Amino acid sequence: MNADRSQLVSSETIRNDGRRHSELRPVSFSRDFTEFSAGSVLVTVGRTRVLCTASVESDVPRWMRGRGTGWVTAEYSLLPGSTQGRSAREAAKGKQSGRTQEIQRLVGRSLRAVIDLEALGECLITVDCDVLQADGGTRTASICGGFVALHDACTRLLDAGIIAKHPIEHFCTAVSVGTIDGSVLVDLDYSEDSNADVDMNIVMSDATHFIEVQGTAEGGTYTRAELDDMLDGAQQAIAQIFQAQSDVLASPPGALPDVTLPKSGR
Repeated sequence: MNADRSQLVSSETIRNDGRRHSELRPVSFSRDFTEFSAGSVLVTVGRTRVLCTASVESDVPRWMRGRGTGWVTAEYSLLPGSTQGRSAREAAKGKQSGRTQEIQRLVGRSLRAVIDLEALGECLITVDCDVLQADGGTRTASICGGFVALHDACTRLLDAGIIAKHPIEHFCTAVSVGTIDGSVLVDLDYSEDSNADVDMNIVMSDATHFIEVQGTAEGGTYTRAELDDMLDGAQQAIAQIFQAQSDVLASPPGALPDVTLPKSGR
């Protein structure tokens, strides 16, 4: 990071919740939060909480049948009580919002970037991300928790002899970053996200390679130097989340007798 830039990620300025500009909210992963999915994780990022489940089926989309390869997809939803003021169920409206479709496509793309789909055989894994409480960063939390759930599901497929090798090739981690009044902040909560001049979501593989960069100037434009500052801040934060994921996945998931796995994915 270039020290002579006028606005760097500050280690001194304190935010509304007491964090420094470069500081993450507390992050945790609670595995096997539910008992009927091959992978289940409650991811908590500050006050944001997302339940991520990975369900396995011995089928793939029609256009992939007969190719001997699997597929990973994702769905995302805000539960009615997850926000201040009730969020109406999209099912009651009869269609998903553009925001929901965009987020679940992002989650699916991100997870597919780190998995060997051929190693899955003809298995379909659906990662469902249900936001229990939203205080900013729900899409990035969904990616982080969804990855842990996906990893556990794949481990159980391997342990059951359904697949021949573990298909996860890299870790997948994400964080939000933005600028407010010219300063770079990582891991924006809702109050910051709703007032940011620039809002970005960064997805990385193994905290070293970029999978996706979504950046929007909400209240103006940003320079190349500011973009570099945001990418630097995001990468430093992602390295910390990556370590938290690694610590959780260092031990294999336990047995779940009520989980139904397909007979064969090969």
